[in-house]
Amino acid sequence: MSSIDATAARTLIAADPDVLVVDVRTPAEYGTAHIDGAVNLPLDQVDAQLRRIVADAGGRLLLVCQSGRRAERARAALSDAGLSGAVVLDGGMNAWIASGAPVNRGRARWPLERQVRLVVGSIVLASVVASLWIPAMVLVAGFIGAGLTFAAVTDTCAMGLLLARLPYNRAGGVDVDDVLSRLGASRAGG
Repeated sequence: MSSIDATAARTLIAADPDVLVVDVRTPAEYGTAHIDGAVNLPLDQVDAQLRRIVADAGGRLLLVCQSGRRAERARAALSDAGLSGAVVLDGGMNAWIASGAPVNRGRARWPLERQVRLVVGSIVLASVVASLWIPAMVLVAGFIGAGLTFAAVTDTCAMGLLLARLPYNRAGGVDVDDVLSRLGASRAGG
């Protein structure tokens, strides 16, 4: 089983105290709303710390993001590196909140997907308007369209990865060593 719905996730968390909920969203997204007891380890840190996570992780991991796509990427990377037992919250925080499950809320910030739509839409609009004076600017809109097509086909988002690195999305930061020590503690306890 590689993913579970919100109801099954709630049951799993309640039944197994060794389940570690790992939220792979940006610190800003995590700060807006997260599952009680979850640790924040953004996807880029999962990739950077892959060997250490596999070595230290014990018990079961429930991977969470906003919609499920980033968590699935993290699960696939962890699985390819030899870690079994990681499952994805199907539908992510969107599904968790829609199910009425409790969340810890903080300062509201825009999710990464919304930021991507704003930036991409703004670039396309600006390039189309600018093309009234500089016709070649329409090529920028074409380039963005090609990038969106590539993102859909490959299920990746270069713009999202870039935006995730902005200070706005890093607010609050992540203590990677603390998160990884919790992974090791779950192994010792489980």
